[in-house]
Amino acid sequence: MRLNGKAWCQVFWTAGAAALLLAAGPAYAQQPASGKKAPAAAAVTESQAQARAILMRMADFLAGAQRFSVSVRAGYDAVQQSGQKIEFGEMRKVTLSRPDRLRVEGERSDGTKTLTVFNGKEIVLIDAASNVYATAPQPGGVDDTIVHFVRDLGMRLPLAVLLVSQLPTELKDRVRSVDYVEKTNIYGATSHHLAARTDTVDFQIWVADGDAPLPQRVVITYKKAKGEPQFWAQFSDWNLAPAIEDATFLVKAPDGAQKVPFAAQLPRVSPVARKPSANKGAK
Repeated sequence: MRLNGKAWCQVFWTAGAAALLLAAGPAYAQQPASGKKAPAAAAVTESQAQARAILMRMADFLAGAQRFSVSVRAGYDAVQQSGQKIEFGEMRKVTLSRPDRLRVEGERSDGTKTLTVFNGKEIVLIDAASNVYATAPQPGGVDDTIVHFVRDLGMRLPLAVLLVSQLPTELKDRVRSVDYVEKTNIYGATSHHLAARTDTVDFQIWVADGDAPLPQRVVITYKKAKGEPQFWAQFSDWNLAPAIEDATFLVKAPDGAQKVPFAAQLPRVSPVARKPSANKGAK
């Protein structure tokens, strides 16, 4: 059986990202109004108000952090044609320095390693397994670059919304309801367990209690996708004052690596140009 992991991975981080994972921000086109009257909002309980306050406190805290690093262990379901779910995973180390620098080191469960760097001037992506790299001009700060990287270049950047300064606005606009589940201990950190819903996904998030309300774990269910696949991520080693040097965001392509364009940069052949000539094969 050939497992459909790679193909789903692309859909998961691109099309699915519009629900929660990508930064929508000003760079995205505004969605047209549906013309339908929004249903009246249900009364919010004290517990729900507390849950939303915790979620927004986390959003404000992350958006206001000028720099941080974190390790992320994640897994996602790949729904097969048979309906069976197969889990794939990856590890990432993220280092961010606002306004315009980001480094993401990744390793998938099959051993494939990638490195993505925004250095304020250009985007650099290295695929060590294929020994190739690609570069593109960087259009601005982290927020604009993330939107460009995912939307325009068609690349994946898991949980990108957590990296942008627009996080509070994104959650405020997209989250329809938040419930408080319990106060619990997750991997040694006392945390608030919240369950939230948007129009397209349900998600659970564990937010650390105390002065640093950082996310500890997230589980996302794509309720409108076939098979309702899930994505989960576990955060560890949060550092709000990482040692960052200029070399952190400098990257050199491996010896012998081939430079290739991002897929979105390749010229597209028009349908007319692709149409075979009626005289093909004539002498």
